[in-house]
Amino acid sequence: MYRIGQNEIDAVARAIMSRDFFKINGSGQEVLHFDDEWRQTVGTKYSLTMTSGFAALTSALIGMGVGPGDEVIVPAYIYIASALAVTAVGAIPVIADVDGTLTIDPEDVERKLSSHTKVVMPVHIQGFPSDMDALKKLSAKYGFKILEDACQADGGMYHGKYLGTIGDAGAYSFNYFKIITSGEGGALVTDDRVIYERALIYHDAAAVAFFGNQLDGITEPLFGGSEFRVSDIIGAILREQLKRLPTLLSDLRRNRDELAKLVCGEGKAAQAPSHDIEGDCGTTLSLRFETAEECRAYQQKCADGGVGTTVPIDTGKHVYTNWTQIMEKRGAMHPAMDPFKMEANRGLNMDYTPDMCKKTLDLLSRTLYVAISPDWTEGDIANIAAVMNG
Repeated sequence: MYRIGQNEIDAVARAIMSRDFFKINGSGQEVLHFDDEWRQTVGTKYSLTMTSGFAALTSALIGMGVGPGDEVIVPAYIYIASALAVTAVGAIPVIADVDGTLTIDPEDVERKLSSHTKVVMPVHIQGFPSDMDALKKLSAKYGFKILEDACQADGGMYHGKYLGTIGDAGAYSFNYFKIITSGEGGALVTDDRVIYERALIYHDAAAVAFFGNQLDGITEPLFGGSEFRVSDIIGAILREQLKRLPTLLSDLRRNRDELAKLVCGEGKAAQAPSHDIEGDCGTTLSLRFETAEECRAYQQKCADGGVGTTVPIDTGKHVYTNWTQIMEKRGAMHPAMDPFKMEANRGLNMDYTPDMCKKTLDLLSRTLYVAISPDWTEGDIANIAAVMNG
């Protein structure tokens, strides 16, 4: 969480004191207003607010018709929830290497494609933009859909377009650790009417037909789904958080750039490459070293000076080798619901081994993250740089 305060408190009070804060109501309609405001912000036709980024990813996959017999290509460096969204719909996650930016490598995507590939899921991790131009070309050539996981990239951009809006659908997260937050929350965006209608039905299957006029104009038949609906309390918080987003991103990017100017360059640390440094959210200064040993030595120097850093190989469930449920092929509690045991998935690419993405593991071990604060002063940045350059 970066910034939150009295405006959010007042918004919550407004929702509660209405005594009418179920999502569909005749009072504040905070969730519906946020849907519209987020849609207008990122520039898509449709937006659905729900409980989490996982909910948004799962609903999008359902909307794309993904299920048993399908493969979804995901990067080897993402939070496990992204891969679990694939198993949640009965499909098989196929794991691809990342490139030097630590986002999915289009060349490895092409190598991993098969006749079963239904979707490719680029993940804009740490707010780093994926190579969407290359992925769009592959999509046009081979016919798969693109689901952007922008859960760590609220408001990030790629060559002038918002991350999450470039593929067929996009997912965002608003949990406590994200750029804007309502504690928990997420959103799906798309321009595809079929994806939207199916996601609408799936994300609120028990209530969408019974409250308000949510099914007006919907032509997709109703089917069983889940319960990812949020209340107007969440919507009220998000409407205030959205107002903070432009300044927040501007401050993050400025401070990232200022620190990079001081610590990167000839004879200093090297900044990791980016597919669009200006669109990058600025949450993280990513440094790249020739060896893992050099990276660890630099990290120790920072720690000795009181500057906290992270080597992403250490980030647990963000690294594919630590995706226990995937690596050990336990996709559901009941074996009949487990995609790894389904007859429709027999022969699909699920030959997971700890060393299958060596390039990713190497890059993660040679990268150092410095988390950026939007509230740093020039003095703060100078002091941090002095430690890093010492």
